[in-house]
Amino acid sequence: MTPATAENTVKCVVWDLDDTLWDGTLLEGDELHVPDANRTLVRVLDEHGILQSVASRNEPGPAEDRLRGFGLDKYFLHPQLGWSAKSASLRTLLEVLNISADSVLFVDDSEFERAEVARELPEVRCVTREKLHELVAGGRVLPRQVTADAARRREMYQAEDRRRGHEETFQGPAEEFLSSLGMTLRVRDATEGDLDRAAELTRRTHQLNTTGITFDRDELAELVRDPGHWVIVAELDDRFGTYGTIGLAVLSTGPEWTIRLLLMSCRVMGRNVGTALIAALARTAAAHGARTVAHFRPTDRNRQMLVTYRFAGFAVASRSEDRIVLTMPDDRIPVVPRYVRLVTEDTAAVLSGPTQGVTR
Repeated sequence: MTPATAENTVKCVVWDLDDTLWDGTLLEGDELHVPDANRTLVRVLDEHGILQSVASRNEPGPAEDRLRGFGLDKYFLHPQLGWSAKSASLRTLLEVLNISADSVLFVDDSEFERAEVARELPEVRCVTREKLHELVAGGRVLPRQVTADAARRREMYQAEDRRRGHEETFQGPAEEFLSSLGMTLRVRDATEGDLDRAAELTRRTHQLNTTGITFDRDELAELVRDPGHWVIVAELDDRFGTYGTIGLAVLSTGPEWTIRLLLMSCRVMGRNVGTALIAALARTAAAHGARTVAHFRPTDRNRQMLVTYRFAGFAVASRSEDRIVLTMPDDRIPVVPRYVRLVTEDTAAVLSGPTQGVTR
C-alpha cells in the first residue's frame, strides 16, 4: 500500500457498522459478514498508527457483542453506539481523542448520514467504504513513515484511558498518586530507529523544551555519530502501559558536558519525571569526571523547564538577553524521585531514590 502525502494526513478513521464495516444490518437480524478487505484494512490502519472508532445507529450491547465476536473490538476507541446524530458522535470523538476535524475520515454507506456530517462538520472528510479503499491504495491515507510510537498509538490511548480512570478515583496526595503508577523511566543512547521520533519531538514539543532547537533526522544522525556529542532518548512505562518515547537530550561532551537541548513530551505533563532524566545525565557526566552545564532559552511557554533545572540542583552561572547558562555544583548529587524507577540501558543499572548513582 502506498504512503500518504503530508497534506493528506489522516489521524482517525470512523466507521459506520451496517453495510460499511460489515455486510448486513444488525437490527434486521441479517447474517453479518466482515469482508476480508475490511478486516485487513482495519489491521493495516492500526499498524500505521491511525486511530479508529465507530459511529453507528445501533444498540450498544448487541453491536459491541458482534464486534467482539468478529475479533475487532480492540481496534476501536470510544465507539459511539446509539441514536444520536452522526455529527454529535463525531464531536464526542474529536473531544475525547483530542484530534482536529480535518484529520478524520468518516466512512458510511448512507448518503444521508454523510451529508449530515458534512453539513455540521465540513472539515471531516466523508466517504464510502469503497472510496476509503481507493484512497488507501492511492497513497492518500497511510503515513510515509511509521515510528515505533506511531505503531502502538492505539495501545497508548487505551493505556491513557485506564490511567485517567485511576486518577479520577484516586484519593490521596499527589506524590502518592505518582507512586501508585509504578513508573519506570528508561534512558538510553539514541539509535537509527529512534531518529524519526526524536526529530518529531524537536518539531512538536514547545512547552517542556529547554532551548527550542530543532533537528531533522539527518542532523540527529550526524550528532549520534559525532564522538563529541551524546544523544539520548527516554521511554516511560507505568502499570497501565507505555507512554512511548517521551524524552530527548542532546549534549556536547568534553571537559564540561553541556545539555544543548532537553525536552519532554506533553504526554508526561504532571508526571514530574524531568528531574529523573536530568539526574541520569548529570550523574553520567560526573562518572566521566565532567561537570554538567545546561543552556536555557526562555520562551513564552517553557518556564517550567527552568524550574525543573533549578529543582534538580542547577545554579544560574550567567544570563544574557536570550540565554541562561546553568551549572550543576560539584558537590551536588542529583536526586531521582522515589516514585520513579530509573533504568539506564547500557549498564543495566536500576536506580530509585536519592542515594544511588548512575554510570554509563
